[in-house]
Amino acid sequence: MEKKRNLTLQKIVAEAVILADREGIAALSMRRLAQGLNVEAASLYNHLSGKEALLDQMVEAVLAEISPAVPGPDWRGALRAHYLQEQTALMRHPWASGLFVARPNMGPAMLARIESILATLTGAGFSLTEADHAWNALDSLLHGFTLVKLNFPLAPEDYAEQAALHAHLIPVEVFPNLRGLADLVAARRYDGMQDFRFALDLLLSALRP
Repeated sequence: MEKKRNLTLQKIVAEAVILADREGIAALSMRRLAQGLNVEAASLYNHLSGKEALLDQMVEAVLAEISPAVPGPDWRGALRAHYLQEQTALMRHPWASGLFVARPNMGPAMLARIESILATLTGAGFSLTEADHAWNALDSLLHGFTLVKLNFPLAPEDYAEQAALHAHLIPVEVFPNLRGLADLVAARRYDGMQDFRFALDLLLSALRP
C-alpha cells in the first residue's frame, strides 16, 4: 500500500476523475477509488468527509480546465469562448454534465464561473435579473446539447449508413422535409450532427441588454 503521507486531496480527485472518465460515475466508490490509489479506503476520509464531498471536488477539477468569461466590450465573444471551452471539457468528461445540473455546487471554482458570467452580462448593460435569465438560458443550452450528444444512439461515422438503411420508413409524400434531410445525410452531403456552435451563436445574437 502507498504510504499515507504521499496521499493528497489532489491525487484522490485526479484518480476519481480518471476512473469516472474510464468507467462512468456509477462505477465510482470510495473503496474502488482506494484500490486505484493503492491505499486503504479509510485513509481517504482524512481528506474527504465522504463521496458527496468527492463529487463536489470532481466538479471543481473539471472547472479548473475552463477559463472564466472575461467581462469587456466584446461580451458575446467572451461568453462564446467560455461556453465552447466548457462544452469541450464536458464532452471530455461525460459524467460531469450530470453533476453540474443535479447538485448544489457551491465550490470556489463554480462560484467564480457564475460570477464571471454575470459580470460579463451586467457589464454589457443587463440588469441582474436579466443576466440571471441569460445565464440560465446559456447553461440550459450547454447541458441540453451536451447530454443529447453524449446519448445520441449512433456514432457520427455510422449515421449516413443508418439514414440510408431506414429512409424507406420516411415516405417523401408524407414527410418531404424530413426525408430530404435523411437523403442528404445518406448521401454524406450533410452530417446531421448536433451543432452547439450554431445554437450558441443563435442565442447570443438574440440577447439584448
